[in-house]
Amino acid sequence: MKANSSDRPVIRPLPVMDRARQVTDALADYVEEARLKAGDRLPAERELMVALAVGRSTIREAIRHFQALGVIETRKGSGTYLLKPVSRATIHMPLSLDTVHLRDVLLQTLEVRRGIECEAGMVAARRRTNTDLVVIEEKLNEMERVHIEKGTSGPEDLAFHLAVYDATHNPLFRQLLEQMRETFERFWEHPFDRQDFARRSFPFHRTLFNAVAAGDPEAARAETLKILDIVEEDIKEMSK
Repeated sequence: MKANSSDRPVIRPLPVMDRARQVTDALADYVEEARLKAGDRLPAERELMVALAVGRSTIREAIRHFQALGVIETRKGSGTYLLKPVSRATIHMPLSLDTVHLRDVLLQTLEVRRGIECEAGMVAARRRTNTDLVVIEEKLNEMERVHIEKGTSGPEDLAFHLAVYDATHNPLFRQLLEQMRETFERFWEHPFDRQDFARRSFPFHRTLFNAVAAGDPEAARAETLKILDIVEEDIKEMSK
């Protein structure tokens, strides 16, 4: 009996090579080889089309890919600029949340931060060097000075925490947490337009430093939780 031709498997043509992926790889190689830094301008769209022998749509698809990763931005009438260094070996994890409901967004990010920041504090307590402690204390002293003078110290608070992350000697802690803060910077700076947001956590930054300096991971975790618990309380209280 003759087999029905419709029952036979279909031999599909081989997919064409992903030109957009080739372009993103080529751009990443160019950024690395040219040693471009944040703020540097990338070649113009037409220049890339000619150099890579591809169409405008392919270039734009590659640009959109990098924009989604948060590593470049296009400024109308000016060009495309690098926001962060990139190479083929770089892993970027863009963050995106619906920010319509600010309270929910802050609580969601706090859930993730709690796990990462507690672990960062514990690792810092185990791995910190004497040099790390000098840097962390310098940032803490500046934070305390500004806080006492102005009643708030957002940038100095961030600098203190980044110094703690650096003391882990694992760059992913800083990169992940810094990216989270950057993504929601306009919300985390003064949530609900309250200058006193999380002000009660101020004393626990000194006790966190003491725990890291003492090489006590569990104490570092406990002090980090105290800070983040106050943050959570203020989110819930100030969003009523």
